[in-house]
Amino acid sequence: MITQYENVIIKTICRLLIPFIQLYAIYVLMHGHYSPGGGFQGGVMMGASFILLVMAYGLDEARRRISVKALTVYACLGLFIYSGIGAFALLMGGNYLDYGTLPLPLSSIPKIRAMGILGIEIGVFLGVMSIMIFIFLAIASYDTGGKDD
Repeated sequence: MITQYENVIIKTICRLLIPFIQLYAIYVLMHGHYSPGGGFQGGVMMGASFILLVMAYGLDEARRRISVKALTVYACLGLFIYSGIGAFALLMGGNYLDYGTLPLPLSSIPKIRAMGILGIEIGVFLGVMSIMIFIFLAIASYDTGGKDD
């Protein structure tokens, strides 16, 4: 079990770094449909910021900030966004994830495609972020029964 590490330097550095890591994760997400990066990379960075929180402040503080129930909701919401955009494109007469068929009030097909890709990236971001945190919390809270080797 990961416990709180009592070091004021580590806590201060993490307190300063975590918001910037999260801001950069959102930056990567928002520019993922124009350049390399996007939902997966941003989701991993956002998940890593919560893992850094656990390492600095302990597992109890991380569980106080985000619950397993919230992570489950985020994962399901990400999956729903991703599959919903794809299914909606099918309903509009296109192929699965054919963003050009989405009925968005934009002036051109490339802009519609960019917004469709952004929607997909948001779904992937939510799913990856929540699953990364969930896996880490599951591993971190695993009890070895006192047999630490």
